[in-house]
Amino acid sequence: MDGKIALEEHWAIDETLNIAGQPIGAGEMRRLLVDFRDRRLTDMDTNGIELAILGLNSPALQAILVPAEAANVAYRANNILADEIAHNPRRFAGFAGLPMQDPEAAARELTRCVTDLGFKGAMVNCFTQRQMPDSAIYFDLPEFRPFWATVAELDVPIYLHPRLTIPSRAKSYEGHPWLYSPVWDFGSETALQALRLIGSGLFDEFPNLQIVLGHLGERIPFDMWRIDNLMNKSPVKHSAKKPVSHYMRNNFHLTTSGQSHDTPFHCALAEMGPLRIMFSVDYPFEEMAPAASWFDNTALSDADRIRIGRTNAIRLFKLSLD
Repeated sequence: MDGKIALEEHWAIDETLNIAGQPIGAGEMRRLLVDFRDRRLTDMDTNGIELAILGLNSPALQAILVPAEAANVAYRANNILADEIAHNPRRFAGFAGLPMQDPEAAARELTRCVTDLGFKGAMVNCFTQRQMPDSAIYFDLPEFRPFWATVAELDVPIYLHPRLTIPSRAKSYEGHPWLYSPVWDFGSETALQALRLIGSGLFDEFPNLQIVLGHLGERIPFDMWRIDNLMNKSPVKHSAKKPVSHYMRNNFHLTTSGQSHDTPFHCALAEMGPLRIMFSVDYPFEEMAPAASWFDNTALSDADRIRIGRTNAIRLFKLSLD
């Protein structure tokens, strides 16, 4: 299928490649993250991807401990991305990077990026550090309600992206470093944060908020029935007014990033429906060719393939592609 839109596609600057002692890979990965006009475009052309919405690598800004520094790096990174988009506006669009260490600064930067730079929303990692290396600040906390009010007013989606659990909070992974990695921790940490947002009542307060989850929903679709079923029986209730599945189907969208396989895809499709799923790659951490080939050949109606590969993203992000 030509004309696909991909929207968990990463880029980086020096500060986000080396933040908090977590350097990203070696030469080739680093080169691909900072490339816009060479390999990235060539691979997009080869694999039928018309447009990529770009977001900073993980943990990016959310690992900067000093709020003022995070705001400065966000401002610079977003300006760099805007300049690159201006070179290829028909091939690239942008997600803002936000200094979530300071919710007011994050709201201001999101407003600037949407209204002045034309960005389509923001990509934030699923919690932020602040002041102390072992801190973890979650976005369902009351201090973030004014930020979410700004998101609702701007009417743009937020892509909730994974990052690793803070080491001091990852005792259950001791002796098993393979689990403390994108193999498992990425999905479990992000799913937990998405469920916290739901359980906090955020979407009752702002019913039009839209959140995007990658990797086909970080395993939540597989468990949606069980979550609702157990909550019906549990004496311990969350603060939300409706079942978790209601908010997933009304306030969340999923992408296929890093999940190029029929079984999880068709599970997510059955639970969420074809209007809530969008194609993505997770480039350069995943390769475009196998992701595009799988999507182009998985069993779908022509109408659903176009929806998931293209038109759902056009509608959600208000894209103008003529």
